[in-house]
Amino acid sequence: MLHMGMVGNWWRVIYADQSTSEQKQLDWKLLKRVFSYAKPYRTQIALMFITIVFSSILSLASPLILRDIIDNALPNRDLSRLTLLSFGLVVVPLLNSAVLVYQRWLNASIGEGLIYNLRTALFAHLQKMSLRFFTRTKTGELMSRLNNDVIGAQRAVNTTLVNIVTNLISVVAMLGVMIALEWRLTLLGLLVLPLFIYPARRVAPVLRRLAREQMKEDAKMNALMNETLNISGVMLVKLFGRMDDENARFDKRAKKVAEAGVKQAVAGSTFFAFLGLIGAVGTAIVYYIGGRLVLEGTFTIGTLVAFAALLSQLYGPLQALVNAPVDFVTSMTSFERVFEILDIPVEIDEKPNAIALDHVQGFVTFDHVRFRYDESNEALLSQVERMRNTSIDRVLSDDEEATDRQFNANGQSQAREYALDDVSFEIQPGQLVALVGPSGAGKTTITYLLPRLYDPTEGKVTIDGYDLRDLTLKSLSQHIGMVTQETYLFHDTIRMNLLYAKPDATQAEIEAACRAANIHDFIMGLPDGYDTVAGERGYRLSGGEKQRISIARVLLKNPKILVLDEATSHLDSQSEALIQEALEKAMKNRTSIVIAHRLSTILAANLILVMDRGRIIEQGTHEELLALNGMYAELYRTQFNHDIATA
Repeated sequence: MLHMGMVGNWWRVIYADQSTSEQKQLDWKLLKRVFSYAKPYRTQIALMFITIVFSSILSLASPLILRDIIDNALPNRDLSRLTLLSFGLVVVPLLNSAVLVYQRWLNASIGEGLIYNLRTALFAHLQKMSLRFFTRTKTGELMSRLNNDVIGAQRAVNTTLVNIVTNLISVVAMLGVMIALEWRLTLLGLLVLPLFIYPARRVAPVLRRLAREQMKEDAKMNALMNETLNISGVMLVKLFGRMDDENARFDKRAKKVAEAGVKQAVAGSTFFAFLGLIGAVGTAIVYYIGGRLVLEGTFTIGTLVAFAALLSQLYGPLQALVNAPVDFVTSMTSFERVFEILDIPVEIDEKPNAIALDHVQGFVTFDHVRFRYDESNEALLSQVERMRNTSIDRVLSDDEEATDRQFNANGQSQAREYALDDVSFEIQPGQLVALVGPSGAGKTTITYLLPRLYDPTEGKVTIDGYDLRDLTLKSLSQHIGMVTQETYLFHDTIRMNLLYAKPDATQAEIEAACRAANIHDFIMGLPDGYDTVAGERGYRLSGGEKQRISIARVLLKNPKILVLDEATSHLDSQSEALIQEALEKAMKNRTSIVIAHRLSTILAANLILVMDRGRIIEQGTHEELLALNGMYAELYRTQFNHDIATA
């Protein structure tokens, strides 16, 4: 049994650090927005209100039947009346149960439909978010919004709002009947009403803060699970022998979730226990005063019994109504967190009159392009509305992490304000352009701008003379294919991973693409062939196999412009040779931009762009750049030394 001292301690903890800024009133703008999602279900909502009224009326019948039994059937020894009334005590609950089942069906249909619309809108909006949003937001946080918060919003619709309406109608109906029975006892029963209001107003902001605290801790726990239980995270933990540390870290966060749940449970149960005590006092007063009036002959025993039964039914809905703001603002927290994502502006959006390119020649230009990675918190999940630092910025710690510094060939740091600074070049249709330079020079940023994963801060990027910002995102995606160094495969069959590029591709087209990528024979050697499951992120396959599948996927898409990172240093010589041959086939008759790591690719390039600190410092053919005896010549003697020796 919980000691009262322990309850007092918990209560002090619960009320600790309660900021006045957190004591917000009902947000009617938010409520109006929630109701806007219910517009398609107006007919079902109207029917549900009718069932609520009907159910409330039926709930009044049993006390009145009891009154008639006590005051008429029993004193008059009227057996037929007693039989009929007793039958009514059975029929009324049965009828009420049928009405409640239908009401529940309506309620579920409305709630599930509304949440379906909200969930799909949320997912669709997330699909439009920029790459920056996902690099600055933890996946576990998004999963928490899509799952926990959407379920919380569903609970608000299916339970909280319906209960408020039901209780309101029940209270009005019961008060009407009680006043008709005996208005003096009704006033006595309502004397305790002020005692309900004060604690409700006091506890409302507390429960809201505790609900947010539990959501925050749950999101942090989910973020840790998402980071450490995927295949890459698991491998990292095992390779560094950090299992015990991760267990301890998870234990700490799970404990905080449990503690937040206990605080919320203690606050709620203590509050409702206090309300129950107040209700008991009100019932006792009515029985005492009403009993004396019965003894004086003012009214009958049946009236007192019926009134007491109605009063016991009244206090429940009355308590719920007094506590409605508490329940409402707590449940609205979930809607706030969901709407926060829906309100994030789309950074990479297309214009209303965007042009859909049907055919592309492959003429690409970068015109005085400057680009800076935006480090502001705009267009990201807000911390302010989530009760003090509930955004999950880091998984391992809350400390400021030192950033890695990359250096150029001369030892100069690549850290700078602009990732690209006044970059200009042209690529003719069908040409191969190789990007070379030290790590962090801006090569990858160029490959991100072409498929419009980011927009330039200044200047413009064009295809066939069209600014990328004037084109539809779909047509741009159709004509640009990208193979990254880090290949991603879905946890599905190889066939489905390939069909992701072209869902209507035939088996012959799939096999042709795989043959061109030098992976068909390997796939056919697998037990299930093209129906072999690739595993989580394709980890059942080697790096070279995954990369060749990704090349086949791009070939199946058949884009006019190809962007790729040619990194093969982590592969064995056989896989490297197969990939190199596949890449040569992929680049044939296509405009290609390649972050080049092999001498053979550089020698085949029509144009070589040498980058350093976000600028193109040299450009030309292999022979022209060697003659300059600059950075390219230095990279040629160092970075490509192995290729020179084996050429």
